Amino acid sequence: MRTPRYRYVVFGLLVVVALVNYIDRGALSYAAGPVIAEFGFSTGEWGQILGFFGYGYMFGALIGGWAADRLGARRVWLWAGAAWSALEVASAFAGEIGIGLFGGSALAGFAVVRVLFGFAEGPAYSTINRTMADWAAPRERGFAVSVGLLSTPLGALLTAPVSVGLLTLTGNWRVTFIVLGVAGFALLLVFYRLFRDKPEQHPLVSPAELAHIRAESGPEAPAGQPIPVRAFFTSRTLLLNAVGYFAFMFVNFTIQTWVPKYLQDQFQFSLGSLWYLGMIPWIGACVTILLGGRITDALRRRTGNLRIARNLFAVLAMAATSVCFLLIPLMPDATSVLALMALGNALNSLPNAVFWAVIIDTAPARAGTFGGFTHFIANIAAVAAPTLAGYLAATYGYGSIFVAAGAATAVGMCAMAFLRPGRLGRAGQRDDATRAPATT
Repeated sequence: MRTPRYRYVVFGLLVVVALVNYIDRGALSYAAGPVIAEFGFSTGEWGQILGFFGYGYMFGALIGGWAADRLGARRVWLWAGAAWSALEVASAFAGEIGIGLFGGSALAGFAVVRVLFGFAEGPAYSTINRTMADWAAPRERGFAVSVGLLSTPLGALLTAPVSVGLLTLTGNWRVTFIVLGVAGFALLLVFYRLFRDKPEQHPLVSPAELAHIRAESGPEAPAGQPIPVRAFFTSRTLLLNAVGYFAFMFVNFTIQTWVPKYLQDQFQFSLGSLWYLGMIPWIGACVTILLGGRITDALRRRTGNLRIARNLFAVLAMAATSVCFLLIPLMPDATSVLALMALGNALNSLPNAVFWAVIIDTAPARAGTFGGFTHFIANIAAVAAPTLAGYLAATYGYGSIFVAAGAATAVGMCAMAFLRPGRLGRAGQRDDATRAPATT
């Protein structure tokens, strides 16, 4: 039976796949205790291990966006999913790989596996953007992108109970990674059957739904004048948008990688209590990431002005986020720290859809490639945040890592104040006014 809303099945499927992607990457943070105890890593070395993921992740995002535009999102999802699932299993033996192959260095083994693992996971979000550009009507782009991005806070929230649950049930951190890797392969079989690159290719997409998706999609550039790849690097809008997204990712990776160990070291919480404490910073973000997509779409419809819908909305949310994280070191107990962290992270997720919507607003035909460039720049934070946090925690104490998160968000806020959504610049063909029709 045909359904007029099959695109929502696709949106939901992307959430599930990206959710597994996120749980897989975050599991190592909850295995910190047994891994550090077994291999004797210092705090600084553990920060490096958490940061190794980012080196591969940046380049995976860069290549993944280009590949999604050239080869199709379905093929990229299948290749990347198979690779990261295999490397999740390999993570269980990373120390032994280093000892056996890299001069007896367990650290080197984790470095190699985590870099490759990050590369395999890198294409996920730029490929989501390519998919949303193909499957979502313009008037629902903000919300559609936010649905795809829901996997970020939801994945982080579920990483705590899933990882702690597996660690507790199995009593073995290696088995945890093996189980997660096998689950990833099983999900790929479902994905293969349900997903197609474009709605035109799927038998369950009705003519009415296809007409709805395509009715508002005008040509992105005059015939014969495709947007060149170099246009990204000469576009103030896209470069500043990438800086804003970097700030979001800095906060995200700071919380994801260091909060479990911070709670154990600073407040002496046990591993067993982390299954629910690790969820607290992400609960509000699961709501605000969807709410933000709705708000930015509503502002666009009501005002017809992309600068209000994208810029102003992002600036206000990021300013409030910065204040929250700068206040965390002043909090006297774990309850107030977790409450402020949850509020700050919820505010941080509010404009998440904006960063991706700006790319589609400005250059929809290059949504994958330019999404990959944006993700590459933003994911410098995947290296910088955990590595810097390890240094700061060892040198100045844990409070300093939250000051760094607040400062990064303030920088991103300033960048978002000056971009012009919909305006690519002189190097590209798309140079629309920042006012969108009020009916769209």
